Amino acid sequence: MQTVRTVSKNLGISSRMLRYYEQIGLIESQRMEDYAYRVYDESAIRRLRQIIILRKLRVPVKQIREIFGNSDAVSVIEIFECNISELDEQITALSTVKSILGRLVHELQEKANMCLQLDYLGDNSVFAIVDSISLPKNTIQEEKSMDDLKMASKSLDKLKDSDVRIVYVPPMTVAAAYVTGEFEWGVGPEATSKIEKFVQETDLLKIKPDARAMGFTFSSETPPKEYEAWVSIPEDMEVKAPLTKKTFGGGMFAAHVLPDWDFGYWNRLEEWVSASEKYEQAEGVPHFEEVLNYFYLMQNGAKMEDTQLDLLFPIKARK
Repeated sequence: MQTVRTVSKNLGISSRMLRYYEQIGLIESQRMEDYAYRVYDESAIRRLRQIIILRKLRVPVKQIREIFGNSDAVSVIEIFECNISELDEQITALSTVKSILGRLVHELQEKANMCLQLDYLGDNSVFAIVDSISLPKNTIQEEKSMDDLKMASKSLDKLKDSDVRIVYVPPMTVAAAYVTGEFEWGVGPEATSKIEKFVQETDLLKIKPDARAMGFTFSSETPPKEYEAWVSIPEDMEVKAPLTKKTFGGGMFAAHVLPDWDFGYWNRLEEWVSASEKYEQAEGVPHFEEVLNYFYLMQNGAKMEDTQLDLLFPIKARK
């Protein structure tokens, strides 16, 4: 059995990516008795190695799921042949690009001592060829990590005013589950599972179908990590340990739906608030991650692949 940190270090994969692979069902972790953290067994680690190899072979995650969920060799062969066909198209397109650049180099070398004029690029036939080139989306090298790509496109990913919703979360009574541990990756799911168990045991959604579920991480650069999950309840409802009953005073938030489990959007939302002429950060209020359509999610087994989150950044009107 290996912990998240060990697997991440040995295989060179981020803990966030491990979490994502587990959420979409590619791998499974276990929780050993009397051990607070999730661990991976030998079969899960072997599956991870297979995933890493397939990703380096430029096989998309969606197709990897199909491959692992299909015992029919013919279907898997079709997937690989489709990828080979796309690579052939990419090779052809890049070969054309190389040929045109070579022609440019040749012409520039001949005219090195003359005024630079790129007449060749104005040729109708060249324009027609280049305009027809369609490079696949995966031309970016897979060796580039997700974090590298996000940093490179940071200026393009800034949130616009139209991307952010301003919402008011009303005051509410909540049942709260607090969990602390060494890894941030582990404490969130554990706290959420405690809330889900409470919801199921109390039939909360029959009493309060409009219940809202949210959670937040306590700011901490070093272990232990802390996470608290909430679900709104009727004011007179009894809450037993280990959960606690709390009152939330409500407030105004800048909201953005979390895409592709990319929690880097917290930084973009914070940057948007900092640059806003109308709003500024409200101190003393948590940065929530709220589950969208909670009633539907719980009625359908609370599957991670069905989960959507709203990022809620606390704000107030700028003076």
